[in-house]
Amino acid sequence: MLSLALAGKPNAGKSTFYKAATMADVAVANYPFTTIDANRGITYARTRCPCLDREERCGNCEDGKRYVAVELVDVAGLVPGAHEGRGLGNQFLDELTNADVILNVVDASGGTNEEGDPVEVGTYDPLAEVDFIKEEMDQWLTGIIDRNWESVERKSRSPDFDIDDALADLLTGFGASEYDVAAALRTLDYPTDPIQWTDENREALAREIRERTKPLVLVANKADIAPTENLERIAETDTLSVAATADGELALRKGAEAGVVDYDPGDEDFQIVGDLTDSQRQGLEQIREVVEAHGGTGIQQAIDTAVYDLLDHITVYPVQNESKWTDGTGKTLPDAFLLPRGSTPKDLAYAVHSDIGDGYLHAVDARSNRRISESYELEEGDVIKIVSTAS
Repeated sequence: MLSLALAGKPNAGKSTFYKAATMADVAVANYPFTTIDANRGITYARTRCPCLDREERCGNCEDGKRYVAVELVDVAGLVPGAHEGRGLGNQFLDELTNADVILNVVDASGGTNEEGDPVEVGTYDPLAEVDFIKEEMDQWLTGIIDRNWESVERKSRSPDFDIDDALADLLTGFGASEYDVAAALRTLDYPTDPIQWTDENREALAREIRERTKPLVLVANKADIAPTENLERIAETDTLSVAATADGELALRKGAEAGVVDYDPGDEDFQIVGDLTDSQRQGLEQIREVVEAHGGTGIQQAIDTAVYDLLDHITVYPVQNESKWTDGTGKTLPDAFLLPRGSTPKDLAYAVHSDIGDGYLHAVDARSNRRISESYELEEGDVIKIVSTAS
C-alpha cells in the first residue's frame, strides 16, 4: 500500500487534515505538538470507476466515484533544528522513512510563527515553510550518512568494492532502492575514493536521494482565512501545491455523516439537505466560497495529486469473469490496485498474490475480451482477467 506522510511545523493543521481524511478520532488543538506519537490510518485516492461504462453501478463505488485505499501518517510537528533532535525531531524524521510522498502542510494564513505559536493572521511569511521540511530532511539524512561513512570507507579497501552497492546498503533503510542510488550518483561529481569525499559531497548525495525518494506536495492549508497573495505566492513555487481547508473538509464530512449535507470527498460542490441552525448554515456557506474558488476543499485533491500526478500511478481492476467483470463470488469490480504507470499484466498478477504471479500464463482485457501481451502497459481504469496456474 502506498504511504503518504503529513509533515510541517506544529499547528499548521496536519492533525485536522488527518482527521478529515480518515475520520479517525485524533486530538486536534490550537497548540504545538498536539500529535506526539504518529497516527496511522487509511485514506483514499479518488478516481473514476469503470462501472460507469456499464448499465449498472458495481456497488463498490459512490455512484461512479471509486476510492482506493492508501496509508496516511500524521507525525509530530517539525521545528527548526529538528535534525539535531530539537522538539520531537528525530522521532518525526524516523516516521518519514517509509513514506512514498510527503504532504507538506503549510499554514498559508501566516497565522503561526516558525515554532507553531499563534500570531496575527498575515504576519508570518508561509513561504518560509516551503523549503523548511526539505532542509531539515536533507540535514537529517546527511547526518545518517556522515555517521555511517566509516563503514563505506572500510568497504572501499576491498578489491571488489562497488560504491553503488555500498551506498545502497547504507540508504536502503531510508527507502532508497539500488536504482535510486545509481541514478543519484550519475547526477553528481564525486571522488572515486570514498576517503576523499567531503562534507559537501555527502550533503549533495543526501539532497539528491531525498528528492528522488521523498517527493513533496505543498498543502496550502487554512485557505479560508489566508490572504490571497499568500496563496498566489505558494502556487508560484516550483513544488506541486494545492490550496486547502482541512477545517472545511472536516465540517463537510461530519455534515455528511449526520445526513445534513450531500457530499462525497473530492466533490466540487455540496448540497445542504438537512435542518441547520443559522450559524451552522453560515459556516457552510463560508466553506462553499473556498470550494467554489479552488474546485474543492483541497484535501482529496492533495491526496490525488500525490498518488496520480507525483507518483504517476494508475488504478487497475482484476476480475475472474471477463464478461461480467466479477470475481469468483459474483461481486462486480470488487478490487482496485494502484500500480506505477508502465506496469504490465504480470505486475498486476504479482500485486494480487505472489502465487498468481509465479503461475502467470496470460491476461485478457475485459473491455475488449481480447488476450493482451505480457508486455502490454496497463492504463488507468483497465479491467483485466489474469489466467494463472494458481487461479
